[in-house]
Amino acid sequence: MKKALITGLTGQDGSYLAELLLEQGYQVFGLVRRSSSGNADRISHLSGTVEILSGDLLDQCSLMDAVSYAQPDEIYNLASQSYVPLSWTQPALTAEYTALGVSRLLESIRRCKSDARFYQASSSEVFGQPDESPQTERTAFRPRNPYGVAKAYAHWMTINYRQQYGLYSCCGVTYTHESPRRGTEFVFRKITRGAALIKMGLDKELKLGNLDAKRDWCYAKDAVRAMWMMLQQEQPDDYIIASGETHSVRELVQTAFDCVGLNWEEYVSVDPNFYRPDEAVQLVGSIDKIRRQLNWEPQYPFKQLVELMVDHDLKELSEAQ
Repeated sequence: MKKALITGLTGQDGSYLAELLLEQGYQVFGLVRRSSSGNADRISHLSGTVEILSGDLLDQCSLMDAVSYAQPDEIYNLASQSYVPLSWTQPALTAEYTALGVSRLLESIRRCKSDARFYQASSSEVFGQPDESPQTERTAFRPRNPYGVAKAYAHWMTINYRQQYGLYSCCGVTYTHESPRRGTEFVFRKITRGAALIKMGLDKELKLGNLDAKRDWCYAKDAVRAMWMMLQQEQPDDYIIASGETHSVRELVQTAFDCVGLNWEEYVSVDPNFYRPDEAVQLVGSIDKIRRQLNWEPQYPFKQLVELMVDHDLKELSEAQ
C-alpha cells in the first residue's frame, strides 16, 4: 500500500486529492494546522479514512516529525496563503507560508525521506504580465503581486532541490480551478452562489468588479488528477495544469444566471472596489505538454462546471432553509 502526505488537506484541492488517493488504495495522511481545525467541513466525510497529523509550514520541526512518522511515498504540498488580495495586506505572512514554507518542507524531505516523490502546487500568478499567450512551461516569470512572488520562489526552490539533491520533485503550474468546495471570496463561487441566492429570494443584488476580465478556469477534480499523474511518471518534470481557454467574468455571470432562468443584467452591478490592479492581464495556459506526455485532458468544460456549481449552491441553500 502506497502512503501519501498532503499539506493543505482542509482546502478545496486537498479534500479532492485525498478522495482520489483513497480510491487508488493509498494510506493518506493529512498535515493540518491547529487553527485549521474549525475549517474541516470539506473533509468531515473523510473522518476515519485519513490520519490527521499536526504540523505547520512555519515550523521546521513539525514538518520533519510528520515526514518521519508517515514515511510517505508521495508528498503533495497544497498549503499556502492563496488569496491574492490578502497577499497585499499580509505580504510577509504570505512569504512565510507560500515561499519559505516550501523550503522547510523540501529540507524535511531531504533529511527524513529523500526517496519520496514531491508535488509543489505552483500557480499561474508566477507569470504575472507574460510576454506571450498562451503561456507554456518555458514562459518567463513576471509576478505582479506578493502571492505570485512567493509562488515563484517556491517553484524554483523545488526545481533546485531536484537538480542539487536528486529529489523527485515536480511543480504543477495550476491556473484557476473551481468546485463547490471553493470559498465564496473567489469570484467564480461568488457568482454561482450569488445567482442561487437571488433565485431563491435570499438576495437582490450581486456586486462584481471588471466584467470584461478573462480567466482560464477548470474543475478542481481535473486539477488534482493531473497532480497525481505527475508523480506516477518515471522522471520528474513540471507541467501547466489549465483548461487551455479563457472566459470572461461577463460570460460566467450570464451562464450562471441562465441556469436559474434570470436576466443577469437586472441583478448585477459593477463596483470598482472589486477591481484587481492586474485585471488587464490575460492568463491562459497551454496544455500541449501535459496532454502529450501524460495524456491528461480536462473532463469538465466551462458550461458544465458552471451548471454543476449553481446546482450545488441551489441544493445547499434549499437544505439550509
